[in-house]
Amino acid sequence: MDVNKIRKFCRVFRTVIGLALIATGIITGNAWFYLGIIPLIAGLTNFCPLCIITKKCELPEPKGSTNESN
Repeated sequence: MDVNKIRKFCRVFRTVIGLALIATGIITGNAWFYLGIIPLIAGLTNFCPLCIITKKCELPEPKGSTNESN
């Protein structure tokens, strides 16, 4: 699985969902849809709180680096 491809897709997906929720809030007048600002900001900044919680979107470490201290 290529994590970079997933991150690129998720970034676009979050941005589109955020804009769609905000647009729905403007059209319907329902203030709850303004919470679309959360996925919008997550998409624009490439920061995903869900990825941090689930640890499924972490980038793999370079093969040459190790965390062992000698």
